[in-house]
Amino acid sequence: MQDEENKFANARNLAAGSLRQLDSKITATRPLNIFIFNVQKCDDIKFESHYESLKYLEKIGFNVNPVKILCNNIEEAKAAINKIGNDRENLAFGIDGAVIKVDNLELREKIGTTFKTPKWAIAYKYPPEQKETVLKDIICSVGRTGVITPMAILEPIVVAGSKISKTTLHNEDFIKEKDLKIGDTVIIQKAGDVIPEVVKPVIEKRTGNEIEFSMPDKCPVCGGPAIREVGEAAVRCIGIECPARNFKNIVHFTSKEGMNIDGLGEKIVAQLLDKKLIKNISDIYFLKLEDIKSLKKDGTKFAQNLLDSIENSKQNDLDKLICALGIRHIGSKSAKILAKKFKSIDGLINANYEELVLVEDIGETTADSIFDFLKQEQTIDLIKKLKVANVNMNLKNKDNKDNRFEGKSFVLTGSLSSFTRDEASKIIEDFGGKTSSSVSKKTDFVLAGEEAGSKLTKANELGIKVISEEDFKLMIKNI
Repeated sequence: MQDEENKFANARNLAAGSLRQLDSKITATRPLNIFIFNVQKCDDIKFESHYESLKYLEKIGFNVNPVKILCNNIEEAKAAINKIGNDRENLAFGIDGAVIKVDNLELREKIGTTFKTPKWAIAYKYPPEQKETVLKDIICSVGRTGVITPMAILEPIVVAGSKISKTTLHNEDFIKEKDLKIGDTVIIQKAGDVIPEVVKPVIEKRTGNEIEFSMPDKCPVCGGPAIREVGEAAVRCIGIECPARNFKNIVHFTSKEGMNIDGLGEKIVAQLLDKKLIKNISDIYFLKLEDIKSLKKDGTKFAQNLLDSIENSKQNDLDKLICALGIRHIGSKSAKILAKKFKSIDGLINANYEELVLVEDIGETTADSIFDFLKQEQTIDLIKKLKVANVNMNLKNKDNKDNRFEGKSFVLTGSLSSFTRDEASKIIEDFGGKTSSSVSKKTDFVLAGEEAGSKLTKANELGIKVISEEDFKLMIKNI
């Protein structure tokens, strides 16, 4: 087929890759073959059974699977499945199962088919092929969300037609449950004959030189804190400038929920990073017209608009900045609560854990997340750079003496014609009220627009007061 250096990993990859070739001459050089398994239509001969049609195909020269067993009852079918399974390793082609079919073609017609599959056939999957190899090492990689994943480095071995040299170990709990140690002889299989996985260690082959693995307490990429929250299996890097999660952090920072920098979406952020025009979040505020202009042909107008949007974002209120930082468990609503409570980013940074826990709607898990995030060096460094760029760090003066909705909770459902959901929520919050995404006994009002759904139904069941858009306008009159 090919020399040893360029040998295909397995028949499936060879066949699929060959058929996708745009140049048919390349496909012609590949040793492709096929087993014909059915006569779809024949005007000259009427076959009574499937087996009969296969024998006819063989007779006239077609390549037919040699592994076919005619059975008279279900016991013979079970025995045939076992025989094929036992002979699986010796076949000249790879299989992962066997199919039992009704042989009589007239009976097949009577049994029929579903929309996708025949009722007269059923597939049996064999257990995955398993091999032994050595777990040489466990290394950790960092994903775009900051999750640190342990990866098994294996002595390369061919399993189910593929050479396997590494595979994921998912998380710390998985490693402990499997009792895996570096240096173990382990059993490998491909789950569903597709995804490599470590099944278990071979305990009896341990020498005593195996090494226990423990998850790092620092990110292997940036050195920032690696945190595992209570109730979670994943360990996460929370470094806001970690290169492994930098792109995602910047995109969130510039998003509508964050600093709302119009024009600075995923595509432009990717271009800025690729061209090394920015390395981290703070670099956004030091971009020049020439930098941005280079991203597009005749891009002067685009560049100026983006610079204006970046400049305008500096005047955002404190809650937008808090939300943009991407603190785990903190969304726009929690950011508004924190901004109102602590008045400035420094006030929030200097808050102790006890103060955070006592904030309304901030529980212990969220308080932990805020405290850990704001105390790390990368966050403090970013805040310093944003201050140099003159990004607003304080709650703007909003002395609103009208707290008509203080202590009241609203749920919005359906389509509103005079307001967006965000606009209606802002009005409620400006008057001291709160909005929630779900209806409960603590809900005071459900503002129902057109095509209100299950939330309206639940409100009626609980006896919660339902108000229309017109009712809401009367409630906020004089603003």
